[in-house]
This record gives sequence, structure tokens and C-alpha cells, in this order.
Amino acid sequence: MKRLIQSFIVIQFLAQVCAAQLTQKIEPVSFADVNITDNFWKPRMDQVATTTLQACIYQTEIKTPRIRNFEIAGGTRKGKFEGIFYDDSDVYKALEAISYSLKNKPNVELEKKADEWIDKIAAAQQPDGYLNTYYTLQFPEKRWTDMSMHEDYNGGHLIEAAVAYYNATGKRKLLDVASKFADHFNSQFGPDKKHWVTGHQELELALVKLFKTTKDDKYLKLADWLLDERGHKRAKGYTWTEWKDTAYAQDVVPVKQQKEITGHAVRAMYMYTGAADVAAQTGDQGYMNAMKTVWDDVVHRNMYITGGIGSSGNNEGFSVDYDLPNEQAYCETCASVGMVFWNQRMNLLTGESKYFDVLERSLYNGALDGLSLSGDRFFYGNPLASNGKHFRREWFGTACCPANIARLVASLGDYVYNISGNGIWVNLFVASNTTISMGKTKVTIDQKSNYPWDGEVTVNVDPEKKARFNVYVRIPGWATGETVPGDLYHFVKTPSAKFILKVNGKDAVYQMGNGYAIINREWKKGDVIQLNLPMEVQEVAARESIMADVDRVALQRGPLVYCIEGADNGGQAWNILMPENTAFKTSFEKDLLNGVVTIKAEVPAVVFSADNQTASTQKKTITAIPYYSWCNRGSNPMQVWLPRKIKDIKVNY
Repeated sequence: MKRLIQSFIVIQFLAQVCAAQLTQKIEPVSFADVNITDNFWKPRMDQVATTTLQACIYQTEIKTPRIRNFEIAGGTRKGKFEGIFYDDSDVYKALEAISYSLKNKPNVELEKKADEWIDKIAAAQQPDGYLNTYYTLQFPEKRWTDMSMHEDYNGGHLIEAAVAYYNATGKRKLLDVASKFADHFNSQFGPDKKHWVTGHQELELALVKLFKTTKDDKYLKLADWLLDERGHKRAKGYTWTEWKDTAYAQDVVPVKQQKEITGHAVRAMYMYTGAADVAAQTGDQGYMNAMKTVWDDVVHRNMYITGGIGSSGNNEGFSVDYDLPNEQAYCETCASVGMVFWNQRMNLLTGESKYFDVLERSLYNGALDGLSLSGDRFFYGNPLASNGKHFRREWFGTACCPANIARLVASLGDYVYNISGNGIWVNLFVASNTTISMGKTKVTIDQKSNYPWDGEVTVNVDPEKKARFNVYVRIPGWATGETVPGDLYHFVKTPSAKFILKVNGKDAVYQMGNGYAIINREWKKGDVIQLNLPMEVQEVAARESIMADVDRVALQRGPLVYCIEGADNGGQAWNILMPENTAFKTSFEKDLLNGVVTIKAEVPAVVFSADNQTASTQKKTITAIPYYSWCNRGSNPMQVWLPRKIKDIKVNY
């Protein structure tokens, strides 16, 4: 009987391995192997490496007590804990962003600063591997007694930083600290040990990164166990289980049974990213099916046109389907960063371009809006309308967003290309170059573009010797008439232009599959793919279920959503009508907002009488700018969704 059971376990394990091999066919080309040369992104990445990271260092080390807490816990400074119980995580996220920047742009002083921080973190770690300055300095007897207190969230960001720093520098000190913490956690929790449902998911995805770096499968098993703990109400006696709103942390039903998005947006994104990572390694179809269903719920019923998610400030997340107000939109920057993470993982699992369509929307709009053009001011929330009172801040009491957007921009190269057994995938149109091994043949890819300002993209495919393989070129949904998957938003008119795809100047022979143009041929040195994407200005309408957008339209050009800001329109943005059949003109203005393509149109502007009882219209030439660039010239009114009718204009805005 014992031998029979052992045989069954072996068969089950082999089945899992086979399923994993079938699932994980696609891998991203690491940012470390992608050299970004892009006119749009390279300056932002350079700015993050200098201005943004210096702002993070100043706030973390000088302005706030985050580093001091580690010094006190490590015994090199006297004092007591100051700040919030999750502040350690901001240090780790800044270190992760520093790691990516060091790989992109080596900097001796920046690396020295990182090593200095790492020494202080290592000194604060307890002999058993525990690391959390809040509990170490105040309540050591209460460690691991409250699932809502972010001990594991902090630990997850520690692990992500450690993996990133090891990959960037080869230095193991922080990786050893992170491994020791993970081993400590593993000694406390898991099968036949203490139950635990983390209040803020993050450790799950981090443990998979640690597994992939160390090849120690206990970390993968622990990530899987953490996901499986949710929704079963096994953990008793902890503060988290006493909360009534367990939907806040996606803990109503087990992860594999979840069908709807609920609760805190960032927690959800990190959890589903972790679930995708586990599914990629184990082939667990339960996670995959649940994520596809929940993804449909997010994208078809709960996502802004900017790719932002989480409309409610009350729970920093989701309320009910189609509740997408504009001025009150929460749309946390971290949630859009999470959308990038999750959608990348979904694409790797499925090879479907719709996930990159959403990723691109979140990246260029909802996430990028969180970082100022100067690189040292930030948005926590990203509304789609403002009465002029919003402004970008130097920092926040809860400071998750600055380092989060910094680490995303610094690691942009992770999202440009994928590789699979039979081909190379071009996901984002970012000027860059990389070398990829297709079997025994090295292939140099050199992409050139002026995206997102124009749609002309060339990709030089240069194998060291002739070789046959596929090149998968993503054709964005917006280029074929689909704004986002589903019917949440749609173009008012069908695009008149079509995309054009050529190889060496001749019409390409390709097949469409899952949103990619698949070019299969024997490639040779000097081959060039030319893609021309139509960059028409499109009016976008929302389905009627979104009450905030009824009888309104938004403007989109390429991947960019546009807005009307007072700074370009006589200080007003709420008195503008957008009639049907409006004609648009575009031009690149190099001296405006670091260089942007603007959209201009002659439309009616509404003027109200002094008593607001009557209204008249007058023709006005308006200017629309990319949404990500608004509020960089001070506080002023802004709108994304423009009314068709006078009745929908708000007075005195």
C-alpha cells in the first residue's frame, strides 16, 4: 500500500511538471539584456536614475525616519521607532529601483549608498531571521500575531529588492538576508504549522522570484501554500479574521474559486501576479482559470480608460461594477503598476496580446501619470477630472507610490520582448536593442521608433547565421478598432486606416494569432520588419452602464489617452463641448511638456450668465494634451471625458 501511495505521488508530481512545461512556454527577455535607446522612455529612465532616486533617498534617509529605524534596530543609533508599521517596505522598493538603475546606468556613488543601506538592514535582522523594525523596536513579543500588520508584505519587498540587487551587482549580502527571512517565515508557517492569511499580498510573488533565483523549491511551495490559505477561514484568533470585510483582501472564497474583483486594488494585483507566477511554475489550471475570469471582471466592468483601477478612496479599491466616477476616481499609482505586473504574467501564460494591450494602456496612462515630468513630484491617486485643486506632491505619509513607479520605469526593458521555443515576441514599441539566442543561433534585434508620437516602427532582425523561427509582432487592439477587450469602451467611428506590415520593403507574409502578426521565415542578416500603425485621433465612448460618462467622449491617439487642461485653454476645462464630427489637427510641440503631440479642435465653449440661469456658446480652439502630462504646470482644471450637450456641463468649474 505504501509503495502504491508513493507511485501515485510520483505520477502526480510528473503530471504537474508536464503541465508546467506546457504552460510556461514564453519567458520575458530580462531588462538587463535590453538596451533602451527610445526618445520617449530613455530620458525618463535617466531621470529616474538621478532625480527620482535622489528624491527617494532624501525622503527615506533624511526627511523621514525610515533608515534611522534600521540603525536603531541594528544597535548603531539610540532612539525609538518612528513612522508607520509598513515603512520598511519603502526602503526595499527604493533599493529595488536602485538595482535596476545600476544595471541600466552604473553609478559608483549610488551603489555605495545601496551597500550602506544593506549593511544597516543586515544589522537589524534578528538571529532567527526575523526582520521588521516596527515590531523589533516596540513589540517583539507580538511578532506574527496580527495578519493585517504587513510583516510579510515588508518581507516580500525585501526579497524583491534582494533578488534585483543580486542580479544587478552579483552581491549576495541582501539575498542572504532575504533568504534567512524567508526561511524564518517557513519555520513558522506552512502545512502542519501555523495558518496565515496575509493582509497585504506581496510575499507570494516575491517567494517565486526567490525560488527562481535560488532554485530552492521550498519557496515555491510556500508561495502556493499562502495562496491556498485564502478563503478557507482556517486561521483563527488573529485580528485579520475578526474583520467583517474580508473581501478587502480577497479572502471571501479560495483563490481558485474567485470570479469577481473585490477590495483593495493593489493587494488584488499583487495576489493575482503571485498566482500567475505559481501557475507558470506548477501548471495549476485552477489558478489560471480563476485569473482569466477575474481579469474579465476587471477589464470589462471595472477599469478606467486610462488603465487605472480602484475607483473608491474608501477602500483604495473596487466598489460595484461600472462605478467609475471621474473627479472622485482614486486610481492609485501602485494599482496601475500592479496592472502592468499582472498583465505581463497573463501574457506569458497565454501568449495573448490582449493582456499587453491593457498593460500598455496602464503603463502610458494610469501609471506614468504618477510621476511628474520633473521626476521629483508624484500623484498617489490619478483622477480623470479635476476642479483645479489637485497637485503633485514631494512625498506622502504612506509613500508606496514614488518608489513603485521608479522601479517600474527603471525595469521597462522587462516588458519589451519575450522569447519562446519557436520565436521572438515584440510586445512594446520601444526603441531598443537586444541579443536573443534562438537555439544555437544568436539573433540581434534592433528596434527603432518614435512611438507613441508616430506609428512607424522598424525591427532589424540580424541572426549570426540563417535560421528559421517566428517573429511575433503585437498588433495593438486600438490599431484594429478595439479600444480595450470587451465592450466597456469603444471607438465612436471605425478607424479609416489599417496597419501595414512589411519585410524588407515588401508586404509581409504572416498569420494573425492571438493579436500577434506571426512572421515565419528563414531569417538572415539585414532583414528588416516595418510596421506602420495608424495614429488617428479617435473619439471614445463608454457603455451606458458607466453613468459618469453618459453623453461624453474621450480622445485617444495611439496608446495615449488625452485630456483638456486649463493651462492650455484660458484656465478652463469644464466649459467645453465636443460635438459629433469634430475635426482634429495634431502637431508635435517640442517645447511643451518635454515635447508632446497635441490635439487641437474648434469646438463650442459654453458661457454662463452671471446668475447661471442662461448659457450661450462661442467657438473656441482647444488644445488637448496626453493625460500623463497634466498638472505639471501647477494646479488647474482638467477633464478626460468631454460632454456632448450643455446640460452635462457643471457650472462654476
